[in-house]
Amino acid sequence: MIKVFSHWIPWKTIVQIILDITFPVACVLLVVFWAGLGQENLEAVVIYAVIFALVMVVFNSWLGLYQRAHSRTIAQTRARAVLSLYLSVPLAYSVFSLLSITDVDHKLLLLSGLAALFGTLVHRVYTMHSRTGAMMVHRVLIFGAGAEAKSVGEVLKRSDPDIHIVGFYPSPTDSEICIPGQLVLPRMQSLSDTAHALNVDEIIIAVHERRGGVLPLRELLDCKLSGVNVLDLASYFERALGQIRLDSLRVGWLIFGEGFRQGWARTLVKRIFDIVSATILLLLALPVMIITALLIVLEDGFPIFYRQERVGLNGRLFSVVKFRSMRKDAESDGKPRWATANDDRTTRVGRIIRKLRIDELPQLYSVLTGDMSLVGPRPERPYFVDQLTRDIPFYAVRHSVKPGVTGWAQVSYHYGASVDDSIQKLQYDLYYVKNHTLFLDIVILFETVGVVLTGKGAQ
Repeated sequence: MIKVFSHWIPWKTIVQIILDITFPVACVLLVVFWAGLGQENLEAVVIYAVIFALVMVVFNSWLGLYQRAHSRTIAQTRARAVLSLYLSVPLAYSVFSLLSITDVDHKLLLLSGLAALFGTLVHRVYTMHSRTGAMMVHRVLIFGAGAEAKSVGEVLKRSDPDIHIVGFYPSPTDSEICIPGQLVLPRMQSLSDTAHALNVDEIIIAVHERRGGVLPLRELLDCKLSGVNVLDLASYFERALGQIRLDSLRVGWLIFGEGFRQGWARTLVKRIFDIVSATILLLLALPVMIITALLIVLEDGFPIFYRQERVGLNGRLFSVVKFRSMRKDAESDGKPRWATANDDRTTRVGRIIRKLRIDELPQLYSVLTGDMSLVGPRPERPYFVDQLTRDIPFYAVRHSVKPGVTGWAQVSYHYGASVDDSIQKLQYDLYYVKNHTLFLDIVILFETVGVVLTGKGAQ
């Protein structure tokens, strides 16, 4: 993992993107030298080939072809690769037709670029559904063999395909071993000797109680000095999964750890970014918003917009505005209810605009007024906030930043419709509150486009 402006990005993803840029460019250059087009055309060809490769990386990213962990079948991944290939044909033709060289030459370049892209996509599908190569595998030793360590092992196997758990080293306080016997490492050797013998890259501390000499601090220090990373659960999940898990979170870690920067410079940059971006998006989306308003009126009459009280920065209440996607009597009994999949209160137009996130567009006005930000935790209703604050620890932390039209939880987790879903989404919201930067905001906006295109998490 590499940290870029407080946000962790997997090395594997970076390597994949670099390969997907360089391979098409290299193939085009081979054609240039093979066809003898001359040095005078080389610079222009390289520029256009790089543009083509970069745009295709954007398409592939939106279609989820760089996701490290996913639940798609190989047929679904192939379908996305085919869609990427279809998008590439008009793009490649447009890009290479702009080159001021002969038709024959430009056709050669076009074919070489498409052939390279086809090979890249085939390789991408293969790598997403094959075992990780030995060089990319991350060897992890978990310190602990109790219930907490078992839970950690299950999460790691499910969410990080690059992880290979070499074993569980029991702590002195593990009264009950919850790990299968073949995975429990004998304590005949010290922790540091065991880590070196198994060629471990990382040690994760998975014990709840750390007082009274439970942790072998001297041995952990030896591991650290010899190049083995030592992480507690909160730090590991933050880095590897982009979330701060509540079951491994301690108040001291939040207080003394880095992050949670709320300085005036960040606030100013975020506000300028919000105003500029919201203005541009409103202008671009105006035709879509007008058509949506007409369709809502034609199907279910007025009102067009839906106003609702939400909880914002520091617990302050404000009114959020959205296109109405439900019937006018959706909550006629006056009792708030979670939205659910295939909600029978949703109109026909409402189902479409919710799937495409068009119902969220009027919230851009709230961004301009300062009640919301373009990126941040989604604002909840006071009724649910009161309930969730009682039931979920640290829930109020998400109100230390402005709520957003989109957010890290929205692009990382499906639509939340229960307390359990709110717990999962809070873990992503805490990551955002701790690490939010302009770079992360741009990443989230970029990922939001992919969520809209694929319909991920729509309700």
